[in-house]
Formats: sequence, C-alpha cells, structure tokens
Amino acid sequence: MMNTMNLSLYNESIETQLSDALKSVARRQDIKEYIDHDPVMNRLLRKAADRYVTGENRSQALHTARRLEAAGYAVSLEYIGENTQGAEECKQAVQELSILIREAGSDSHGTRVSFDLSHIGLLLDTEMTLQHLLELAGQAESVGVELFISMEESAKTDQILSVYTRAVRQYPENIGITLQAQLHRTPEDAITSLPAGARVRIVKGAYQEPSSISLPRSQELDTRYMELVEYAVKQGCRVSVATHDEALIEQMLEMRRETDSHVEYELLYGIRPDLSRRLLDDGHPVRIYLTYGHEWYLYLCHRIAEYPPNLFQAVIDMVSEEQPEFIQQYMEKA
Repeated sequence: MMNTMNLSLYNESIETQLSDALKSVARRQDIKEYIDHDPVMNRLLRKAADRYVTGENRSQALHTARRLEAAGYAVSLEYIGENTQGAEECKQAVQELSILIREAGSDSHGTRVSFDLSHIGLLLDTEMTLQHLLELAGQAESVGVELFISMEESAKTDQILSVYTRAVRQYPENIGITLQAQLHRTPEDAITSLPAGARVRIVKGAYQEPSSISLPRSQELDTRYMELVEYAVKQGCRVSVATHDEALIEQMLEMRRETDSHVEYELLYGIRPDLSRRLLDDGHPVRIYLTYGHEWYLYLCHRIAEYPPNLFQAVIDMVSEEQPEFIQQYMEKA
C-alpha cells in the first residue's frame, strides 16, 4: 500500500499535471470555439464560472461592486480580455473601459479598474497602447478612479513596464502596476520601475513560465514575495498584497507596522470569501477583484489551474440545481 508520504507526493504530482494541463487548454482556440458554439457545454461551464465572474455585462459587475462597497470592501473591476488581435477590437475594448470608468466613478469609493495592456493594443502597436492608456487615465483621474495594469506572460514584461513607466510620469497618482514574484527579474524590475509612492499589486504569478526564468510554488517564492512587499513598503508605495495564501497573509499581518498603513489585501471574487470577511472584520483593508465579460472561459481555467481542487467545486456547481448567490458569503460574519 502507498504510505502517507508517497500519497502526498503522488497527489502533488497529479495537481501539478492538472494545473499545467488546464493552463494549456485555456490557450486552445479550437476548444474555446467549441465551447462557444455548443449550447450544452457552454451552459454547464458558465455555471462553474458564475462563482468567479460577476456576469457578462457591466451592470452586473457594478451591482456586485456596490453591494461589496456597502459592506466595507474596496473593489477592483476588470472587463475580461487579452491578446486582442485587431485595431477595431482594441477600440471597442477602450470604449467599454471608458464607460466602465465613468459609471464606476459616479459613486466611487476608491474604485479601481484593472486591465491587460494586450486588451487595448499591446500586440499591435506600443504607441497606440500608450495613447489608449493615457486617454483612459485622464478620464479616470477626473472621476476619482484608479487604473491598474495587470501583468501578463513574461514575453510581454518589457513592453508592459515600458508603457507603464512612460504613463505614470503623467499620471503618478492613479496608475498602478502589477508585479509577479515568480519571475527572477522582478526584484530588479521593482527597483528600476517603481517610483517612490507608486501603486503596486504584488502577485505570485499564474502563468506557465520556464524554470530558467521563474520559481515554482515554494518557500523560496514565498520569501521573495515577502521581500518584494517589504521593499515596496519602504519605498512608500501603496501596496496590494494579492494572494489567497493564508499562511503568507498571516506572516504579513505579524510583520505589520505603523508605517504599513498603505498595505491592503486583494483577493479574487469567489476565492476564499471567508478569509476576506475575516480580514475585514479584524480591521484590515480588503479589496475584492471583480471580473465581467464574455471571455470568461480563460478566466475559469486559470482559477482552477491555480488551485486544482477547485475542479471539484466546478463539477458541483455545474450539476447543482440551485443558483446560489455567491456574494452573500462576503456579507456573513466569519
């Protein structure tokens, strides 16, 4: 019989293989098109995605945002999309983000709008992307909304940081950047790209990257994550600690000092609402990351890939007769 240690190693191996497989499937355009056009598969997977995606339209996302804000959370809103291939599609994404900024700012409580630069033109033209970003930043500044640039695959990192550093010179108060702790280059990027007082979100990193340029999930990665947060705090940055790793969050809380007043905890909608509620109840600033849009398939795959046991929950959600209101979990005392 398999002993406890071997079973643990076996389970870890299976989870790693499942995670890698889901990350690969998420990028398969043929599978995505099949799901888009098969009504049964689309309906089933959409039920699984409902746990993590607020809906397909802006009004659903804003409705969820307002309810969370009323309960004491800050929010970040994302119109899902990346790797846009055509100039017209990029313009449409910019238009949607522009309306989202305006409507989010109409009753803003520190609302943030996040997006991938590849959604607004990075694959086509860097200068066009910069102009789109500056246009959105001007609109956001006028209504008190903060913009945050998400980080993408490592092949885009240089371009993303270049656009960010140029844009943040003009809008230092309302453009933030995301950094991935898993990449070996990130500590140097933090030094060279973050101006004093910058807004920065620090994530472990969800993309499949070669070991030559990144760390796997490990204690070494956790240590680097902590070091990045400490560096950003010392630089006077406003830091979003974006992780669901409870042990890591507990370390952060133990290390908190009076100077850490600009640190918040940012968690994805649908992931560990109990942890979000407990942090909020204990007096810590918590931001919930909300997504909406038609491109929910890739997002669902990522949520399962980053924590493979979520696959069990996805199956339960797909076959359930009930339509639970997931937001309610954020309202109940932990």
